[in-house]
Amino acid sequence: MSDPIDRLLDAAESGKSIIKNRDILHFSYIPEIILHRNNEQEQVTQSLLPILKQSRPSNLLVYGKPGTGKTLVVKKVLSKIQERVEKSNFPIKLVYSNSKEETTLYGLLVSLGRQLGLTDKELPTTGLAISEVFKRLLNKIEEGKLNAIFVIDEIDYLAQLVAKTGKDILYQLTRANERLNQGSLTLVGISNDLTFKEKLDPRVISSLGEEEIVFTNYNVEQIKKILEERINESFISNSVENPALNLIAALAGGEHGDARRAIDLLRVAGELAERQQSEKVTVEHVRDASQKMEENKEEKSLKSFPLHEKLVLISIMKANGSSTGEIYSSYKNLCKAVGKDELTQRRITQMLSEIELSGLISGRLIHQGIHGRTKKYKLTISSEMIKNTFKDDLTLQDIV
Repeated sequence: MSDPIDRLLDAAESGKSIIKNRDILHFSYIPEIILHRNNEQEQVTQSLLPILKQSRPSNLLVYGKPGTGKTLVVKKVLSKIQERVEKSNFPIKLVYSNSKEETTLYGLLVSLGRQLGLTDKELPTTGLAISEVFKRLLNKIEEGKLNAIFVIDEIDYLAQLVAKTGKDILYQLTRANERLNQGSLTLVGISNDLTFKEKLDPRVISSLGEEEIVFTNYNVEQIKKILEERINESFISNSVENPALNLIAALAGGEHGDARRAIDLLRVAGELAERQQSEKVTVEHVRDASQKMEENKEEKSLKSFPLHEKLVLISIMKANGSSTGEIYSSYKNLCKAVGKDELTQRRITQMLSEIELSGLISGRLIHQGIHGRTKKYKLTISSEMIKNTFKDDLTLQDIV
């Protein structure tokens, strides 16, 4: 019997690998040619063109479901503009940030400031009022007579942060030009949520949505073409079986036309095939990869829940299929066990509806004759998953 470690290391050394370039399978990779997106590329370019003519472009909102190429197209247009700008002496600053990666409004503004060239001294990482941070960003634009384009990806999260803090930074961003005597600021918002605008303050809508571009979902055929392109560049030839390719396209295309998910699935399937020292990626690898990704997604979302939501989930796990009242009393006991103050029943009922939206539990209304009706909840994931995910959480260790 050969040693399992040696076997893997030998294979790695002898170059028996079917993936020749992993970077191409990473979602941040920008391909030379973006397939099926000519129209959208033209629209984004036209929208931002005025900056090359040294005038301020309109604010732009780009919509589309996840994995429809929005970020890819915007980043590509920006980098092409950047290449040309470097040849001219017109000061343009292109700034990109993803509001999902910044958990606070302050953090988001600081990341924009850093890219404008504000140092830690000029803009400390904590301690200023939001309005002051904003003022310093505008001063920097004014001093350098900069023409800035702020791209805010997943701007729906920024809208949520705004709602939580009550600091309407979106309104201030869209009105920044009224405060600038020199330089300009254009906002490009990228949103996965097509109803995003309905949630905004009407004053923001008029100034933010000066121009809009909607990216439609890819269909299965288009996803297949995108995958073929990536496979040619990242895998050694003939190492992905055709049925496997068709299954990836069908899974990602049939669900929501999400090319990013398709590429992720291809990458994970490729890695599984390599681990098994397989010469080819097969349908089996794709199925295993798909299941693994689903589990990871659920685990990630469980881990990110606040403490009380975790306690509610454990209550449901302990009494699967129980009514709101029963869940609440079980939840109160758990709060005692971990030494936390309990929330009101009304808040917990609200929380149950929120967790139900995430798909981890399902609820149904039960009519109880004269007693009115109640809602019963049960888990849609296994209790094993909850135990495994929470067992490392010090507060919850003893109760799961």
